[in-house]
Amino acid sequence: MSQALLTLDFLDKAAPTPEATPSGEVRVSAATRTGRQRKLYIESYGCQMNFSDSEIVSSILFNEGFDTTDDLASADLVLLNTCSIREKAEQTVRMRLSQINSHKKRNPGLLVGVLGCMAERLKSKFLEEEKIVDLVVGPDAYRDLPQLISQVDGGQKGVNVLLSREETYADITPVRLNSNGVSAFISIMRGCDNMCSFCVVPFTRGRERSRDAHSILREAADLVAAGYKEVTLLGQNVDSYKWASADGTEHVNFAQLLEKVALVSPELRVRFSTSHPKDITDEVLHTMARYDNICKFIHLPAQSGNSRVLALMNRTYDRPWYEDRVRAIRRILGEDCAISSDMISGFCTETEEEHQDTLSLMEFVRYDMAYMFFYSERPGTLAARKLTDDIPLEVKKRRLQEIIDLQQLHSGERNQRGVGRVHQVLVENFSKRSKEHLSGRNSQNQVVIFPKQNFKKGDYVNVLVHSASASTMLGEAV
Repeated sequence: MSQALLTLDFLDKAAPTPEATPSGEVRVSAATRTGRQRKLYIESYGCQMNFSDSEIVSSILFNEGFDTTDDLASADLVLLNTCSIREKAEQTVRMRLSQINSHKKRNPGLLVGVLGCMAERLKSKFLEEEKIVDLVVGPDAYRDLPQLISQVDGGQKGVNVLLSREETYADITPVRLNSNGVSAFISIMRGCDNMCSFCVVPFTRGRERSRDAHSILREAADLVAAGYKEVTLLGQNVDSYKWASADGTEHVNFAQLLEKVALVSPELRVRFSTSHPKDITDEVLHTMARYDNICKFIHLPAQSGNSRVLALMNRTYDRPWYEDRVRAIRRILGEDCAISSDMISGFCTETEEEHQDTLSLMEFVRYDMAYMFFYSERPGTLAARKLTDDIPLEVKKRRLQEIIDLQQLHSGERNQRGVGRVHQVLVENFSKRSKEHLSGRNSQNQVVIFPKQNFKKGDYVNVLVHSASASTMLGEAV
């Protein structure tokens, strides 16, 4: 099914959230049109895990008589799958809810719900104070949606934001509504045990739980059988994946899981996100080196280049440790392995010299891309309780712009390295600008555009790149 993207003009254009789609994009689940009686409309915000979760929700409700629709006006149930990582993300959802409630005035039978991280954090405000939604459902309670919808149909509010230590949705086959038919997400674990002082995720998504390795491999095999060419293994911290069978005879860590997925099919590209610098091991890097179908791209969020600030962030590594991990990547996987990062400007008490340390770390690594944003205090986090958000907004924004400008330079340099080389590109769709050109990505996650000729979506194409910008490579099939 085609993937629909909705661009909302009030989204923050300057500073994408960690692990998010490009700033300004919100994913809208595509229509299924199988004749089911009720229509479900979902908008997904934030990280890839939210997009994956929306596919799980769609599957649960598909079996309860809901088709999905990409037309808000025809919906019987509207769900916003939300992100709480920054204040801006929450403001965006609130504005969108006010727009959706104008539809509700014209269609009083319309049900409106909030899912995900924001639901867990702001349940009482949404239901009792502002009274702008009918349903509030946390990320571990999606199985309860049919019952909660029945409650709302009966005139009550529906709420379940309980967190779980066991839920992984391993037995649910997602409805691939956010997919282009070529690449798909596979969630391998949920939750996070890393108590970074700036982050709400451990409070909104609960503790880490790793999914049964066999269910992951079955899902990958099913995707190959359905014609998919790429999977992305998802977790808040994939490197801490660890699963043991009930009888204790099997133990699988992330490096071993990565190898097992790579062996499902040599035609299946494998990506993963996100790695934590304290946990990524040489074993994972050597596994990546052994298999051509494991993409040579690592998202390794640094957040800051200064060890004192990293300690305040409770990142549990310092700058020398991070630099050591980067050297290991370059040693084992080579200079062409792409590395991306998250960077925060203006964290509590950050001095100008410490900001310069972030810029110097960027010079050391030379990231292929980064998600960059200024610090936004989140209620309930350790930083909100123990630290003072004392950096003026104009200073945060100025430092952020310096980070963005440097990253733009490095992205251009990294893409220029690919000029004059042949890249294996997996075609994902037409170019946004022309139906006569195709767009895809290489192993390093770089976007490559080339004339379509007789190629089609899902093909692997060898492309000789002849020019590049900071965001795109251009070439010809060879």
